[in-house]
Amino acid sequence: MNLTNPLILVVNDDGINASGINALINVAKELGEVVVVAPDKPQSGMGHAITLDSTLHVKEMNIEGVKAYSCSGTPVDCVKIAVNKILNRKPDLIISGIYYGSNSSINVIYSGTMSAALEGSLEGIPSIGFSLLNHSVDADFTAAKHYAKQLIIKILNGNYAKHLCLNVNIPNLSIDLIAGIKICRQARGNWEEEYDERTDPMGRKYYWLTGKFILEDIGKDTDEWALSNNYVSIVPIQPDVTNYSLINDIKDLENG
Repeated sequence: MNLTNPLILVVNDDGINASGINALINVAKELGEVVVVAPDKPQSGMGHAITLDSTLHVKEMNIEGVKAYSCSGTPVDCVKIAVNKILNRKPDLIISGIYYGSNSSINVIYSGTMSAALEGSLEGIPSIGFSLLNHSVDADFTAAKHYAKQLIIKILNGNYAKHLCLNVNIPNLSIDLIAGIKICRQARGNWEEEYDERTDPMGRKYYWLTGKFILEDIGKDTDEWALSNNYVSIVPIQPDVTNYSLINDIKDLENG
């Protein structure tokens, strides 16, 4: 890692014109050389999707005095094309976000923000995804920037595994009201989903996904507990989704 002038790749899933990525760019450019590669339109909820059946287009831009590229693909596409085509060397760190809303608990599965970070760790690049628990386009990123800078400095100067991937969620509070940082596990929870059926002006039915989050975990070591108690939550995540606790339970399915 080049600590004198680290190369930091900034990505997101809300799109290259989102205020959250501007906030993260402003933090990152104080700490190293920054290149931005982000979707040309919002891609929230894309998870780890990649583009296979169409071409990708990249357009060079300038954001906040930083070299940037808008990409027609998904957040994961942005990481892949940055590492393989745009950058002249592997970045020292990938930071994703700042997402408008929560990526705690089960939300991490659907998150384009966190999938971009996870793709970075698969490439052997320490990666962090940042989310602010505020869905408003007028969200105040002051506290998120404060904690993002703090964590980026620590990761750049620490001796962490190259496959490190951190899911960081920040309460929608002013800095003075945030209790601190908690290292957590992902809380068990799920979405109780409904599809609102509507009719367009042409008389055709369409559906709008709605629902509410159901927390199924009362543990005080979870991200949901930390956030509800005004802490920034950090959950280390990985691509291995093996359910190790079930391996012995299903041994009877083996044959040969």
